Amino acid sequence: MSKVRVVNLHKRFDKTIAVDGITFEVGDGEFIVLLGPSGCGKTTTLRCIAGLEVPDEGEIYIDDKMVNELPPKDRDIAMVFQSYALYPHMSVYDNLAFPLKMKKYPKQEIEKRVKEVAKLLRIEELLNRKPRQLSGGQQQRVALGRALVRNPKVWLMDEPLSNLDAKLRVYMRAELKKLQKDLKITTIYVTHDQAEAMAMADKVAVMSQGKILQYDAPTAVYERPANLFVAGFLGSPPMNFVEANLVERDSKIFLDAGFFTYLLDEELGRIVKSNATSDKVVIGFRPEHMVVSEEKGPNSVFQADLYVIEPMGSNFIVDLRVGQYLIKAIVPPTVKLPPLGEKVWAGFPAERLHIFDAKTEKALF
Repeated sequence: MSKVRVVNLHKRFDKTIAVDGITFEVGDGEFIVLLGPSGCGKTTTLRCIAGLEVPDEGEIYIDDKMVNELPPKDRDIAMVFQSYALYPHMSVYDNLAFPLKMKKYPKQEIEKRVKEVAKLLRIEELLNRKPRQLSGGQQQRVALGRALVRNPKVWLMDEPLSNLDAKLRVYMRAELKKLQKDLKITTIYVTHDQAEAMAMADKVAVMSQGKILQYDAPTAVYERPANLFVAGFLGSPPMNFVEANLVERDSKIFLDAGFFTYLLDEELGRIVKSNATSDKVVIGFRPEHMVVSEEKGPNSVFQADLYVIEPMGSNFIVDLRVGQYLIKAIVPPTVKLPPLGEKVWAGFPAERLHIFDAKTEKALF
């Protein structure tokens, strides 16, 4: 069993609060991702778990043992850095063997483990080369191998794919996920790349300003964001947001956005009304859930000017201008659209609607 538990973790640098009281748990063999923009505290959290930073408050447990006072070498963790941190004067073999030599493993055991890891990562033919003779992808594999060779309880990874080109990054994230699942190593992975997080994680912790705003499975975080930040951070293009008022007429609840009025289902209207702190709300709907057409259809909600069409190969991003808003929709190339500047109908299925409190920014259902 290799569980990690972080309880009420705080870390400050002078007057800057880097980590602000976060709590989360990683199950045995789970792959979790700390996701968020630069400066949100994700790398500081990782470094606290590794023992490279000392928390101001809170506890860190590995296998139910508090490790706050343990030095990094005694926590049975392995860390892969963004820069790979390979020793340039050593061969690949010596880079892989170094952690074992430091722990004074027998020479035969070191050779056995290095060869096993090299075979697993398909870098056997690189063992005599120096890091400068390797491609970015090869260096990344060596860095992973150096972390693997010790059979750690926990893998900590700080944006290990960010230095690779886009094509290799997509390839390596699949390889890394397969490797982690095969070896069943408990893994905490830091990234600002939402595609990496969605593709690789068992659970995603979305962070902002030192706090975890939502911690759940990738599909749950994407489909049911807990607040405006999470909703806007995940998705490319991001979710569309429109300000609206809650209006009650004849015992029915409407969303009045100015350029459209939307009747809520009776039960949903009651939930939204009871949870809202005022009549001010924010409506959210994702570009890929929108329906755009020349003629009014069953999911049509409002009319807008066709502003820009961005061909993306397998689909089009359609920009719609209505009042102060520029709304993005993703549609298939087969959709029939009028010339730019003409009116189109746009809307979304009722089940794809998100509603947030304008004051608290929390989801209302």
